[in-house]
Amino acid sequence: MPGSEARIAQGALEGLAARAFFALGVPEAEAGQAAEVLVLAEMMGISTHGIARAATYGKRLASGGIDAGARIESTRIAPALVQLDGGNGLGPAVGARALSTAMESAWETGVGVTLCRGANHFGAVAPYCWQACEAGFAAMVMSNTTPLIAPTGGRTPAVGNNPIGFGFPGPEGRHVIVDMAISVAARSHIRRAAEAGEPIPDGWATDSEGQPTRDAAAAMRGMLMGIGGHKGYGLALAVDMLAGVLSGAAFLTDVADLSREPGASQNLGHAFILIDVSRLLNAAELAERMDRARAMLTSIMPVDPDSPVRLPGDRALARMRRAQTEGIAVPGRVLDDLRALANGKEEVPRPLD
Repeated sequence: MPGSEARIAQGALEGLAARAFFALGVPEAEAGQAAEVLVLAEMMGISTHGIARAATYGKRLASGGIDAGARIESTRIAPALVQLDGGNGLGPAVGARALSTAMESAWETGVGVTLCRGANHFGAVAPYCWQACEAGFAAMVMSNTTPLIAPTGGRTPAVGNNPIGFGFPGPEGRHVIVDMAISVAARSHIRRAAEAGEPIPDGWATDSEGQPTRDAAAAMRGMLMGIGGHKGYGLALAVDMLAGVLSGAAFLTDVADLSREPGASQNLGHAFILIDVSRLLNAAELAERMDRARAMLTSIMPVDPDSPVRLPGDRALARMRRAQTEGIAVPGRVLDDLRALANGKEEVPRPLD
């Protein structure tokens, strides 16, 4: 029924998503890695980058926009530095490989850096940060994307709404996880306002001439506005320099816009930077310092007593714990799409915008 949902255990949902990718030609190991990343995002409540993305990726796999059989190749070019070529493979599988190679370097040297090229949309940043924290690493993860933000003073988009995230391992899983993109508001919020014929708040977007607008329809033809004005532009550009320029991937306006070129190879770039915190602090010292930092913040009197001060990632990790015990709530339409893919139907289900 439309609007219905079912609760699915983590393992069962990962298995279904893995079978969907495998049915589209992705090797079993990579299919499982990609499924794990998407399900973790779903468990964290990041549904825009969760299991529904399988339909989007499935459409590109079926059309050849993503190479199902891509060879993901890594080259250790220094003890702590790896260059990885995703071969235009499935994004979360490339991301998972990049994370694992950065972990290997960090175990050996204390620090691990993997720069990726030949990649695709890799999902949300938070799952990778969580996986790194669970293994005892502090992490910084980022990616470039299709240009949606104009450089300060410009009238056309040249910089992506590039996601960046940080993870800091806390005792008993109380990690601090920051996952953010650079725009003030996500394009999906503007799209919903346009569909409803509603205005958007000041400072969200510009029209096609680069002028600030509250008209959601005009904003859909225009550009997103970065956080902090020129500071957001600088941060987005810094991500593109590291993840795009230095990695050998496409960057800035060379990144294809899939809304105009749905079959294009995007050649996205990612950067994974890990620190083995055990080289800095023993487990007891780390736990004490992380707990003390948490207490400094959560002890602050809130403006609203019903909204106590939290640390970044607290809500996502609480949702994850609930999902582990109660199952993951998945809309019926999304499950239907996954089953269609897993059963190898010729018609690829509806993609997520």
